[in-house]
Amino acid sequence: MTSRSVPSPRPFLLLVDDDAQIRGLLREIGQRGGFEVAEAANGREALDALQRRHVDLMLLDLHMPEAGGFEVLRQARASRTSTQIVLMTGHSSIDNAVEAIKLGAAEFLPKPLDLPRVRRLMESVRAEFENRQAVLDNDAAIAERLECNGMIGRSPVMLELFSMVRRLAPHARTVLVSGETGTGKELVSRALHDLGPRRDKRYVTLNCSAVVETLFESELFGHVRGAFTGASQDKAGLFEAAHGGTLFLDEVGELPMPMQAKLLRTLENGEVQRVGAVDPRRVDVRVVAATNRSLDEEVAAGRFRSDLFYRLNVVEIPIPPLRERVEDIPYLTASFVRRFARDFGKSISGVTPEAEERLQQWTWPGNVRELKNVLERACLLCEGHLLTERDVQRALHDRQKAPAVKMAAPEPEDPQLPAPTETALREALDETGGNKSLAARKLGVSRRALYRLIEKYEEAPAASGS
Repeated sequence: MTSRSVPSPRPFLLLVDDDAQIRGLLREIGQRGGFEVAEAANGREALDALQRRHVDLMLLDLHMPEAGGFEVLRQARASRTSTQIVLMTGHSSIDNAVEAIKLGAAEFLPKPLDLPRVRRLMESVRAEFENRQAVLDNDAAIAERLECNGMIGRSPVMLELFSMVRRLAPHARTVLVSGETGTGKELVSRALHDLGPRRDKRYVTLNCSAVVETLFESELFGHVRGAFTGASQDKAGLFEAAHGGTLFLDEVGELPMPMQAKLLRTLENGEVQRVGAVDPRRVDVRVVAATNRSLDEEVAAGRFRSDLFYRLNVVEIPIPPLRERVEDIPYLTASFVRRFARDFGKSISGVTPEAEERLQQWTWPGNVRELKNVLERACLLCEGHLLTERDVQRALHDRQKAPAVKMAAPEPEDPQLPAPTETALREALDETGGNKSLAARKLGVSRRALYRLIEKYEEAPAASGS
């Protein structure tokens, strides 16, 4: 069995014909010619496949049900100009050939197919693909398009995201980053900071779901000595700490209502007032807020202030989930495997084709963070120079064995339920990325009980060696 490293060095071939025998013949030729091959039995399936991933070569039958070859060619050319499209037909004519070329077809092949000509065509496309891959490997200017300050992607949605980040970084003062857990919202925030004029100033983060509600104001705005029990000295808040730089507010949807009003005032006036202080202080801070919730829905439900939402949402950067950009998985995989091989002192250079296929078949509900964790475990398990399907499958199996998040949380007042230990609390917060709602469900307690546990363990002296 031939193995290879990632990213995949094979061009992608899409066979579109309602004749299964023709598809089978062309599939065999394509696979022997070094292509990754997919099939579509009609034009609609072909258009769906083009939406899902990049196609290097498409062999397209002219007469098919649902959507004919000309229709597919028109729509494909409107959105995927780099795909080489070859029309095939058993009813060839000069008029059809001329129309195909006018619409942008690379060639027009009559049936029965001239197989040596088909092979030469595939060889030409593969040679072009390999030349492009060599450029990607050696040309720093093009390589930069596939990476933006630690974020990796070649999909159209990610290239557009990179472009948006580069455009906004020099100017935007307030940005909202939205996306599911694990998609890389903090990477976007960090990129906005590092690529902008504040790169030499401080970058400060606050996970809003991991702060006890009573400590929010002091954490953000600071306090003066004697403002409350335990305030033995003046303390600057995170806004002051980030003065001149960037403050990243992760999971901003978790902010309590009273704090939402005070945050809004600070964003509008550029001033903070320490708890217990009389006079406000001026601050100059770029604020990047992130959320995995729909803040529109939170506003409609009365859990988030509409005026704060509009103030934060001056410009929004949505991050797509990994399942919507599967063509990025080989590139992310290559980057993570190189990193873990270096960290673990192993000579792992890539993954086998079967392992790569397994990775692309997974739905990744935890997005890039889950992919990273799975590959870290797979690299630890790997005993050879390439990650195998067995390594990946074992890592995925370990992931699936993790305790499921409970959807219903019993009340903490139930005397029959023992209180979670400090270790269990920290593990739950870590596994849920600091999301208190999910952590509470995971531990089987209410959110209010979780706050009490956090306060309890924060006040307790740390155990030795922890």
